[in-house]
Amino acid sequence: MCKTFLTSALLSATAVLAAPALTQETLAPEVRGRPADAPDEWVVTLRGALLLTPAWLGSNDATLSLVPDVRVQYGDEVFASIPEGIGWNAIKANGWKIGPLAKIRFGRSEDSGGSPFRIAGGSNDLLGMGDIDKSAEIGGFVEKRFGANREWEARVEVLKGLGGHDGVMAYSSLDYRTRWGSANMRFGPRLNLASGSFMDTYYGIDEERSANTGLARYKAGGGVLSYGLGANMVQPLNRRSAISVFGNVEYLGDEPADSPLVEERGQRLQLALGVGYGYRFSL
Repeated sequence: MCKTFLTSALLSATAVLAAPALTQETLAPEVRGRPADAPDEWVVTLRGALLLTPAWLGSNDATLSLVPDVRVQYGDEVFASIPEGIGWNAIKANGWKIGPLAKIRFGRSEDSGGSPFRIAGGSNDLLGMGDIDKSAEIGGFVEKRFGANREWEARVEVLKGLGGHDGVMAYSSLDYRTRWGSANMRFGPRLNLASGSFMDTYYGIDEERSANTGLARYKAGGGVLSYGLGANMVQPLNRRSAISVFGNVEYLGDEPADSPLVEERGQRLQLALGVGYGYRFSL
């Protein structure tokens, strides 16, 4: 919800399903803020979100998606879900969390765009570009909470693609966390980097693509995939459930923005909005 744009949004909702602008707090009650002395237990969160995003990262067409998810967490140790992936907080000390992480990127369809959960909208601008298969992205993360009340949170994920792309991704965010009445809020900048292999897979125009689309040939290099701002607000309904609203605005970096695919068929500015609901229980 790409960590396509839906992944980014979810992660990249993100995807994109590509950079983690929208993570667990956007879809469910916040569970990472458990007290340090809370007993370890299995917690399951059933989540769903209605997302309005670009059809693909760089598109000027919109897609409406209904995204289901189940998040499983054991204490403050391990977690698994669609947008967040599978991870382990291997190191936890003084506001630091460091550990391995694996995610899935849903790829891209030339018929409609990138969301496997699409219920309306889409794009035919990718016709001739070919499909991009799903990818596993494997690597690790570093997270740091700081400030007088640890109200700031910085996070970096570095992941290597396997499958539909074999590039290297770096997702980064800096959030300020606060409260508005009983609601939890967080907002801040996002910066997502990608290697040339990833960029060329999604934005390059080789001889075959050029012949199929009529677009000029283009070799994309590595650099900034996107940058922008993300925000979300979570309103608890009771101890087990919450609703959330979220959004982000992103600009593509120069390498993807200079692709004829984006210049002639898309746009650099990317917007996403959504509303979600989550219910959690212990096992």
